[in-house]
Amino acid sequence: MNFRRPFPHFLVACFAFSLTASVAAQSSEADPRQTNTTIDANGSKRLETEVAVPAAVEDARPRSVQIPRAVAGISQLLLTAIESHLGATYHYTGTGPNSFDCSGFVWRSFQEAGFNFDRGPARSYWATFAAPPKEEQFKFGTLVFFSGLTHIGIVADEKGFYHSSRHHGVVYSPFNDYWLSRVDGFRRVPLESAQTPTTSAKSKAAKPATIAVSVEEDNEP
Repeated sequence: MNFRRPFPHFLVACFAFSLTASVAAQSSEADPRQTNTTIDANGSKRLETEVAVPAAVEDARPRSVQIPRAVAGISQLLLTAIESHLGATYHYTGTGPNSFDCSGFVWRSFQEAGFNFDRGPARSYWATFAAPPKEEQFKFGTLVFFSGLTHIGIVADEKGFYHSSRHHGVVYSPFNDYWLSRVDGFRRVPLESAQTPTTSAKSKAAKPATIAVSVEEDNEP
């Protein structure tokens, strides 16, 4: 039998088959994840091959609490008061016990720790209390002001602060680039204004002074 004539055709057929298989393999390997989906941090679906967009800075803030180093005396009372309100919701003009605006949270926390001063907007605290020395700016209990005195919080330490956030309620937030770029300054509530908290003092603290509260937190996330 003469194999010379069909042999070239056999080689051509093999080459064509190999070429087709190679193209198919390359096509299937070019993007093996193309049809797969995943769930991102916001709960929405996207293709795995899509570029993940970082969450907005306000959404990236941790909502867990970082406890500052051990404090004693009146500072411990203040820390206990702050922690008792973590997770409370935000409510404009709220002074607790279950919802607060930013200045209402600050006022309530200090009242429960035995400090006595009038409830007011963030600007009133800025005008009332003196600026601390530089070494006390990031000391626990210092008041920190943001965004043109429209927002206020209580410093935990050099890493973060407590505040009532318009969208997240009472939380701990880190001093990241977002917040540090908005800091107006600091004030320190004098220890002389502190008294030993009693049942009657707490009852009195539940009734904030009747004063006009200006619009706050226009720039707060």
